[in-house]
Amino acid sequence: MPYTVLLHALADFMNSNCAVSDLSVSYYYEGYCPQTGKTLRLPRTPMAEAIAHGLMQHLAKNDLYNREGKMYGILLVELPTGEQRVLKAFSGLLNGYAIFDGWVPPIPGRSQVALEEARTLAQLDAIKQELITLKQLTERQQYEVLLREFEQQLQQMSDRHRYCKHQRQEKRQLLYEKLQGGASTAKRSWSGGFLRSKLRGWSPSAGDWRRFPSGQTSEETLTAEALTIALEQLDAESRLHGIERRQLKRQQNEVLQPLKQLITTTDERMRELKQQRKALSQQLQAQMHAAYSLTNFSRQSLSLQQLMPFGMPTGTGDCCAPKLLHYAATHELKPLAMAEFWWGASSMNQNKVQGEFYGACVERCQPLMGFLLSGLKPNLPRREGEVLSSFSRGGVIPIVYEDEWLIAVNKPPGLLSVPGRYRDRQDSVVSRLRHLLPDGIALAAVHRLDQETSGILLLACDRQTHRQLSRQFQQRQIYKVYEAVVTGSVTTAQGVIELPLWGDPQNRPYQQVDWQRGKPSLTKFQVIAREGDYTRVEFIPLTGRTHQLRVHAADSQGLGVTILGDRLYGCDAVANRLHLHARELRFEHPQSGQTLHLRTKTPF
Repeated sequence: MPYTVLLHALADFMNSNCAVSDLSVSYYYEGYCPQTGKTLRLPRTPMAEAIAHGLMQHLAKNDLYNREGKMYGILLVELPTGEQRVLKAFSGLLNGYAIFDGWVPPIPGRSQVALEEARTLAQLDAIKQELITLKQLTERQQYEVLLREFEQQLQQMSDRHRYCKHQRQEKRQLLYEKLQGGASTAKRSWSGGFLRSKLRGWSPSAGDWRRFPSGQTSEETLTAEALTIALEQLDAESRLHGIERRQLKRQQNEVLQPLKQLITTTDERMRELKQQRKALSQQLQAQMHAAYSLTNFSRQSLSLQQLMPFGMPTGTGDCCAPKLLHYAATHELKPLAMAEFWWGASSMNQNKVQGEFYGACVERCQPLMGFLLSGLKPNLPRREGEVLSSFSRGGVIPIVYEDEWLIAVNKPPGLLSVPGRYRDRQDSVVSRLRHLLPDGIALAAVHRLDQETSGILLLACDRQTHRQLSRQFQQRQIYKVYEAVVTGSVTTAQGVIELPLWGDPQNRPYQQVDWQRGKPSLTKFQVIAREGDYTRVEFIPLTGRTHQLRVHAADSQGLGVTILGDRLYGCDAVANRLHLHARELRFEHPQSGQTLHLRTKTPF
């Protein structure tokens, strides 16, 4: 495919009347040059994000791009003539295909393993279909239904047997008293009312307990032989109940055991298929990694296997960033800015939000960045007032305060506070600093900021400091001030928002107001400026619930307006970031006892 077909005009994504003058940078793709050791950086700029938003509008109109969730990316490039153009790419395969008109193709090397890939993909698809069939085994539901029915029968039987056992115990007690007391005692007991309270006696002829006729004594029907027979009858009833229970258990086993065996065999087969799938995937990935060849801007080419000789996760080389940068390097295109975002549904282990921007994944792309960017000039622009710490070489993390006990940084948007649960969410403030500080292994965040929220993040250098600062947070002794821009007009100048927040475990990390299950959350707010259709608000959270300020702003029981850029809670206005910044933090230093009041400039 001629490379000119893949070069799109800016007008394809942006209105010709739309001009982006903001020169700020919300994220840097970066790495170390293998030859010079210098940090090489490619920014994500408002221009790149505006182009990406234009691509999102195109994706939304075509069902082809909404069938599965994946990462998409754009690269703003400059031609040798000085003209600017746009490249676009998607990660992995799109609906099973690697090549689509207008999209950057995969890294070279896929064609060399195309036959093996097609064969392996067919095997993987067959395994997938068999797994789906096995998972839908009707006997599973049948087993569960029958098991519940037997359990109900056993419970009902146990309740009935328990009642009967209690009755037998009372009857035995009555018989034992008659045997011990003799006929005269029995007669006195009867006339004294003890037996009359039972109003029943054992009748050998009838074989059961029945009422005595008026004036009839127990001596007329209760003899020693009758009492012995009565006890035997009670024992026989107990044995019958045991037999009845064993028969039901045996019936349960006869009915359920074949079903259970079938389910066990099916589960074993599913485990075998999953192991086969994993082995086939690893084999195919190894072949691809040996064949894939990446080229950088120094015209150097290496295979993925050479670049990551100690192994790499599945999908390495298939992400947007390597595709875009390799293509630009091999076609003499100068990269100016790049942006990657998620589009489509997200599975539980991906935890991605449609339309949100994401940085280079820490395991698949980040290790390749230094090589891919080699040949670019390292002096790319920074944001005004941005300070690069001597030990934050993994990314731009300005230091607000630092001593031997604690560190406060100005976290940029788009970076996690702490590593996430899954592999593609390991890049964070804590992981970067732990890696770069000589004794950073003990470093721990005392609190957290949302990934897209910027501002002051406090970290402790040792456990004791962490405990002391955490206690101040728990006891609400930390004074926090956030600044936000919300979409719309806030009519109340100041006030307090108190709403219970609850996070649905099936829809994380989304939070909602729930008066039955929610935990209390409290926020003070004050309007500090009105800017056209937007309002600048100062928030002082008194509790620290997840997404507290975002929900308190968006919910109709709160301010009823979303924070600009907060697409998770319904903001549809175009914005280059979430406009929420942790501006101030005031607390008592755990060692000196002095009050520290840290402040940062709001970057929007």
